Amino acid sequence: MTTTVYKVTGMTCGHCESAVTSEISAIGGVTSVAAVAATGEVTVVSEAPLDAAAVRAAVDEAGYELVGQG
Repeated sequence: MTTTVYKVTGMTCGHCESAVTSEISAIGGVTSVAAVAATGEVTVVSEAPLDAAAVRAAVDEAGYELVGQG
């Protein structure tokens, strides 16, 4: 298992957290996602390291911006 923390801008509430969690959860191999709007951190646990482009695309689809890994 791999745990990665991403920094995401634009999340301000529970709905934001839910949208980001939903999109990232759809990536193959992801086992859990915890988004925290207050810190802008999204912790992702996956079976193997994720493709950064896939995570960026998922965050973009949710309407937010991936700014890097924490």
